[in-house]
Amino acid sequence: MGDYSVAISFKNDLGYIEYDDENKNAAVVLDNEEGRALAEKFLHTIHEILIPHETLLDFTREAIDPLASAGNFKVALTKLWEETGIHVDWSRPVEYVKLHPHY
Repeated sequence: MGDYSVAISFKNDLGYIEYDDENKNAAVVLDNEEGRALAEKFLHTIHEILIPHETLLDFTREAIDPLASAGNFKVALTKLWEETGIHVDWSRPVEYVKLHPHY
């Protein structure tokens, strides 16, 4: 597993999500059961997301299946916080999180 990984945090727990493009699935690694369940439900739901195009005012509403591709996975993660309260730590190294799963 692991074409793309991103760190996440929920309450006092750090974790990460690994996306496997070949198998079109993701693994949520988070000690917090509530957060893990929220993330897994989110990733298995199609979301309507406004996708930007040519200008700051040029958007189209598109149905995004988070597990359909790595691109969809990354776009869907931009809405994870808004829908679940799980923060995507884009700049936190996943290797750090594996060693230190709590603040």
